[in-house]
Amino acid sequence: MARLYSGKRGSSGSTRPVSRRPPSWFKYEPEEVEALVSKLSKGGNSPSIVGQLLRDRYGIPLVSQVTQKRLERLLPPEARPRIPEDLENLVKKATRTARHLEKNRKDYPNKRDLALIESKIHRLSSYYRSAGRLPKEWDYKPVAASLH
Repeated sequence: MARLYSGKRGSSGSTRPVSRRPPSWFKYEPEEVEALVSKLSKGGNSPSIVGQLLRDRYGIPLVSQVTQKRLERLLPPEARPRIPEDLENLVKKATRTARHLEKNRKDYPNKRDLALIESKIHRLSSYYRSAGRLPKEWDYKPVAASLH
């Protein structure tokens, strides 16, 4: 299956073994993992960085395997992102691209990139609205995003 916007085939990668339990060498209890998640998130780290730190420093392969909860659910309410992290990154990328296009109006490849980024934003936001992770009235507005 080809990628949606690249015109290339995807590269095959390794797949994670299917297991509901943590590996036999794993040494942490669920309460310890939850404490680590809250400690790392209070340090100002985003959820993806918290996951990377847990993997690289502490050897915790998957938080959801250990605690039976997703990492974002373990975060304290003040550390949870307002909008999902992947959507926020796409909005920032669209803002940077729009700012670039204000200076370079003839940059046609970047005009297409902006259109593709915005379509990804619309697709993701409709999914998150239906899943309840975004308010129903949330809408992406390029002008509001550029003021970010």
